[in-house]
Amino acid sequence: MNPFVSVYHAVKKLFTFPKKKGQKKKEDITAKLNQETLQNASGVVTTTKKRKSRQEELGLKKLSFNYVVKNDAGQTIKSIFEAYDKSEVEAFLKNEGYTIVSITLRKKYEMEIIPTKLSVNELAFSLTQISTYIKAGIPLIDSVRILARQTTNPHKRKIYDRIVYDLVTGESFSTALENQEVVFPRLLINMVKTAEMTGDLTSILDEMSDYYTEIEKTRRAMITALIYPAIIMIVAIAVVAFILIWVVPNFVDMYRESGAELPGITIFTMNASDFLSNNYMYIVVALLVILGIYHYMYKNIKGFRKAMQTFYMKIPVFGNIIIYNEVTMFTKTFASLLNHSVFITDSMEILSKITNNEVYKEIIANTLNTLSKGGKISESFRGQWAFPVVAYEMLVTGENTGQLGTMMEKVAEHYSNLHRNSVTAIKTLIEPITICILAFFVGFILLSIVIPMFDMYSNAANM
Repeated sequence: MNPFVSVYHAVKKLFTFPKKKGQKKKEDITAKLNQETLQNASGVVTTTKKRKSRQEELGLKKLSFNYVVKNDAGQTIKSIFEAYDKSEVEAFLKNEGYTIVSITLRKKYEMEIIPTKLSVNELAFSLTQISTYIKAGIPLIDSVRILARQTTNPHKRKIYDRIVYDLVTGESFSTALENQEVVFPRLLINMVKTAEMTGDLTSILDEMSDYYTEIEKTRRAMITALIYPAIIMIVAIAVVAFILIWVVPNFVDMYRESGAELPGITIFTMNASDFLSNNYMYIVVALLVILGIYHYMYKNIKGFRKAMQTFYMKIPVFGNIIIYNEVTMFTKTFASLLNHSVFITDSMEILSKITNNEVYKEIIANTLNTLSKGGKISESFRGQWAFPVVAYEMLVTGENTGQLGTMMEKVAEHYSNLHRNSVTAIKTLIEPITICILAFFVGFILLSIVIPMFDMYSNAANM
């Protein structure tokens, strides 16, 4: 052997620190896992539950990869996939029949902070499609593959790809959804679990699609009821502010030059105009700061959120709309869970995660506590101001007759109609009321401007 080579290896060995036992073991197992995937000649994903558990045991975290592939039609598709390594992504894409163009690890600045959710309409339509495909004899995994192929949004495609991957590796549909619980509602996940036990997945998917469609209609009606008057009021305030800041000052200068004696209504308007003209930027900044603080406190402080929700629910007319909406969602969801043989305690836990209203969360928490002591559901709802008497009496009747699910459906239908009628009534009344308020303020300003003008003309005529 060349003496120089011998010296080189001796020095290298001397200055190379031995790897830690755990680190070497981790690298060996990771390399073996990668080799298992790459050695699969057919390209089928070989990641099993055993492989996943070994990866979790090693503490490996999934990485996000950008990929570019071509389908059978030659179309280029770009999307994102999360996996433990690049070979895992490659094996999955080959198994799906794509021609791989490139797979690259996403940069840190590209990493998604918040997973992209499916809108309620998209979720309802997807459930309908899956149910239709299954009824037509298409397997579940192929049904989800169709959803993945028909979307052009890479973030939405990643959601469906993740489901396909979990199904390929032997996971159940509910587990595949649960692995993305930030994207899919807890209610849907639990209902799919129930369907897997009863073997009636298509019926559950159809019912969930109808459920989310109705919930979206109710939500939109709720938003319309609250946003419409808010927009009208903002426009009215903007009009009054414009007149005070840019129109009134022109007359103020004229009156000051004339030296005429001004009535109190004009002095008040002039002072308001001066204040807004000199401080409107500070007012805007202050309002933005207040709104920011309010948003932060509402989102992060439970006590403040509950206090504000209670206040809103006790506002005349508008409060009823909120209560009707919450009762409709609660009873509709409760009925759906009960009709599919979900235990009452499990139903209550699901309901507590669905609602964002702290008042109803507290009622549900009290119900779980009562049930744990052997009590009835109605005991927790008795005397609750946020749960109308009609709904309570039907709850008691359903509990006593064993028809709780049916009664909750009737309650949901009743309060859904009340909510719809209340929204329509507000939309009908708010416009004339707002116009009257706007006319009052504009008329007040015009009078404050016109009255001194008449006095000036009268004095000029007498002279």
